[in-house]
Amino acid sequence: MSKQSFSIEYNYEVQFTSKVFDPANDILINVLKENSERFPIKVAFAIDSGVLEHHYSLNDSIKAYCEAHNIDLAAEPLVLPGGEPVKNDMNLVFQGLEYIDTAKIDRHAFLIAIGGGAILDMVGLVAAIGHRGIRHIRIPTTVLSQNDSGVGVKNGVNFQGKKNFIGTFAPPVGVICDQEFLTTLSERDWRAGIPEAIKVSLLKDPEFFHWIVDHVDQLNDRNLEVMMELVERCAVLHMVHISTNGDPFEKGSSRPLDFGHWAAHKLEQLTDFDVRHGEAVAIGLAIDNVYAMKKGWLSREACETILNCIQQLGFELFHSQLTDESGDQINPKLIAGLEEFREHLGGELTIMLLDGIGQPREVHEMDHQLIEESILFLKQRN
Repeated sequence: MSKQSFSIEYNYEVQFTSKVFDPANDILINVLKENSERFPIKVAFAIDSGVLEHHYSLNDSIKAYCEAHNIDLAAEPLVLPGGEPVKNDMNLVFQGLEYIDTAKIDRHAFLIAIGGGAILDMVGLVAAIGHRGIRHIRIPTTVLSQNDSGVGVKNGVNFQGKKNFIGTFAPPVGVICDQEFLTTLSERDWRAGIPEAIKVSLLKDPEFFHWIVDHVDQLNDRNLEVMMELVERCAVLHMVHISTNGDPFEKGSSRPLDFGHWAAHKLEQLTDFDVRHGEAVAIGLAIDNVYAMKKGWLSREACETILNCIQQLGFELFHSQLTDESGDQINPKLIAGLEEFREHLGGELTIMLLDGIGQPREVHEMDHQLIEESILFLKQRN
């Protein structure tokens, strides 16, 4: 018997900027140079169609940037539909692979994704499986993708109605967050990433959570400076966890960054993804915090502070799909989400809850009756 043993070190930066494709902005070209052995550097782009609708000169800006820095632009950008539908259509994955093939993008070239979290997830998967791994760069364009999904190491698409069933752990070589893209977001997308900041602050940084509470009005008024502080602080907390928790590829059962997500993932599915991820996480956090309160772990005062913050930011705490047709009992399909949540990672069921703000607690079973009581509490409160 011959035992093999080797390790691979991953390094990538998440950088925050404005006007990434201004030729005077050298962040992108520096990322390319730092990760390339071939010159001129060859790149191709996959772009969210919604981004192009609001930034109609983006293609021209990309071409001008490539010309200014002697970058080989392999093909016209691949334009893909944004939002969760891009993760529900395997034909789009194959379209992405065909694009890599026709553009002759190999392991020494770069596939650069521009868009929201769903596009980044899907294109990241395409990059990970094309030629067994193509270098990819993420340019997230939404609050949710800049502060959470776009800065991590996961890629994937949905399958059989299950969230991220097909996917990879494949870190990008760089992430560039451009605040200019946030200025054209709809109200719904502007606030959609805030629940992820609430989530990670409740787990890891009570001061940050209270900062969010204190800045609700500025966030609702679309204060870009305040939002960028939220985005960066949230992104840093996610990155520190991924790089220091000892389990970046989730081999164990602990899932702290999925606080509030067991119900959120199932609610997205039950509504055919009409409820967006951030909106579902807001509801999932509400359920789990009321549950912790009813268990006697989280104080009523702390729970009310959390629920008030979520509501004041414009989120619902309840959705009709959480209950059955009578409205008086839990939807049994929601409870099935607990097993699907466990199944996705494997191992034992592990749910993150709170003993207090900044005091996480892991549990390995959930009382179904108490979940129902928590949902009915939120229905009445909503």
